[in-house]
Amino acid sequence: MTDTTVAPSTLAALLSSRFSCRAFLPEPVPEAVIVEILTMAQRTPSWCNTQPWQVAVTDGEATERFRVGLADAVRTVSQAPDIEFPSGYHGVYRDRRKETALQLYASLGIAGDRQASAEQTMKNFDLFGAPHVAIVTTDAALGTYAAVDCGLYVNTFLLAAQSLGVATVPQAALAGCAPYVRDFFEIPDDRNVLCAISFGYPDLAHPANAFRTTRADLDSVVTWVSH
Repeated sequence: MTDTTVAPSTLAALLSSRFSCRAFLPEPVPEAVIVEILTMAQRTPSWCNTQPWQVAVTDGEATERFRVGLADAVRTVSQAPDIEFPSGYHGVYRDRRKETALQLYASLGIAGDRQASAEQTMKNFDLFGAPHVAIVTTDAALGTYAAVDCGLYVNTFLLAAQSLGVATVPQAALAGCAPYVRDFFEIPDDRNVLCAISFGYPDLAHPANAFRTTRADLDSVVTWVSH
């Protein structure tokens, strides 16, 4: 048999070093590097190997046109995601969400400032200054499991980018502007806008990139069944 073992430290290093980047340098990622990321992401497993994802990637002027139009759309058009957003966050999920927001606001020095925190939220629609964005769509007819497969694709994309020194931030927020996204990228009606991934080289000096989120311990998420 072919030995398919990969050093655990390789994956562990990628998982521990990856973070959601919220401030990017303007320098574009070379096309060859983007192609390498996409090629690795294409190895994502999927149910019956359906590979239900489709991806639109911007560069140069296209990113700027999308960014400007998106900022206008989010201010003037009601949210209309293709896939329904959560109705609310409760219990531990609310706590984890709140902790992340508080970490971000503390890093930026805007804790308790509602106007500044609202302005920070709007930076989602400026792509946090990233020079590229990837829009991930799923086949609507294949339903929930295709969306799960596309989620796996997103994770592979994030780790592939990290392995090449490219920072990323997955963004469900942009899916709320699905009509604008669909129109800009000429996405057909039989596909659902799932999320976006803004990417580029990180501005590590920016305070928005100065914190790291926590993870729940295994005891809170794993149930062992031995008998």
